[in-house]
Amino acid sequence: MTLAELIARAQETLRTAIATRQAAQDQLTALRSDPNLTEDAVTERRQARDTADAEVTRAQKSLDELLEEQRREEEIAALSARTEPTGTRAPAYDRVARVGAEERTYRQDQDPRGGAFERDVAAAFLGDYEARDRLSRHMQEERTIRGDQLRAVGTGAFSGLVVPQYLTDMYAPAVAANRPFADAIRGHELPAQGMTVNISRITTSSSVASQASENTNVSETDMDDTLLTIPVQTAAGQQTMSRQSIERGAGTEPIVIDDLFRRYATNLDGTLINQASTGLSAAATAVTYTDATPTTAELYPKVIEGLSGVEAALLDQASGDNLAVMHSRRWYWMQNAMGNTYPLITQPGVVAQTLGANYAEAYGRGVRGILPNGTPVIVDNNIATNLGAGTNEDEIYLGDRNEFHLWEDPNAPMYIRAEQAKAASLGVLLVVYGYFAYTHSRYPHARKISGTGLITPTFTGV
Repeated sequence: MTLAELIARAQETLRTAIATRQAAQDQLTALRSDPNLTEDAVTERRQARDTADAEVTRAQKSLDELLEEQRREEEIAALSARTEPTGTRAPAYDRVARVGAEERTYRQDQDPRGGAFERDVAAAFLGDYEARDRLSRHMQEERTIRGDQLRAVGTGAFSGLVVPQYLTDMYAPAVAANRPFADAIRGHELPAQGMTVNISRITTSSSVASQASENTNVSETDMDDTLLTIPVQTAAGQQTMSRQSIERGAGTEPIVIDDLFRRYATNLDGTLINQASTGLSAAATAVTYTDATPTTAELYPKVIEGLSGVEAALLDQASGDNLAVMHSRRWYWMQNAMGNTYPLITQPGVVAQTLGANYAEAYGRGVRGILPNGTPVIVDNNIATNLGAGTNEDEIYLGDRNEFHLWEDPNAPMYIRAEQAKAASLGVLLVVYGYFAYTHSRYPHARKISGTGLITPTFTGV
């Protein structure tokens, strides 16, 4: 597990601890207003609150240690970059562009629309030597700051065509559903070779029974296993760019690569959920919710029914680390519900007067909230919304996080930059690809809530 993943887990643990502590404090406050208050009851609630306090302190300390480790790693990486030998002598003081304390030639606060830059480009064409000097100075600054994004061939012909960064860094990338579910489940490193992953599953177990009488044979059943063969799949995409767009543009190649990476992540996550036969939707056992006028209060018992089925399928192999995975439209619909009744059983971290809790996290940033029984919610818009007879239903998936398995190449996605293939048309071929394998069937356990109760939601407050 990477340091970033450990930090994310520690942050989630801290959030849960804070919610638990707040719930304990709320219960203590409510108890103090009870006319039948007893000192023992207050002491018990206070101890529960203090225990929750200690857990918050422990979780905060753990997170602080990880953040300090991350900060130190970043310092070491920066130090390593500064001290990397180059094999060449450093240029003299007056032969290098310095951008730290010195003012940039073109500044966003003085020229937000880039008018001065455009005027200098035009003036340089007409022979204005001062304009050419400013453009040349600007290019030295750009090479110092963005040298890894600029190419000498593209800037040598006419340096002024490299646009100042502040005029291009507000580009709007295409939105992507990305990979919320894939990031939440149990990850493994894909084996270095082979196009299948094989898992042995015990499908016939041994047996134990009460002995009929002394010196009689005891129960014996021959164990047997069945091989679960999981194919390694390849996800890939390509884009052909003109050399002009790369060599005369500002950071165009990283923009295209970033978009390919985002499409790769979205495709992988969508495959995990929607692929025929093996995807989560196909592998999960249905819990049907049929209702012409669905409400959140009526849907919630179906969630509990599904989680009951998950535990019944896993028994002693259940980790208890369950997930509810749903589309964002379903999560917001559940939040819109209002009622005058409360859950009969409160859970750690959930205030009794609420139907779950929303963590107010942005899309794709991990757990979005928890349901009344403490099950965390992952929101993933790769879930289809055109299901059912009316092609307007989505599904809610329930399962054990540790029994959703994803194998990925540690270097995925990989990146190929091929110039020769498109040389005749001055094109550069960019290809992104990666290998992965997954299964939700090591122990078939997942449940999905489906049916007319999950049609396109209407936000009516119920």
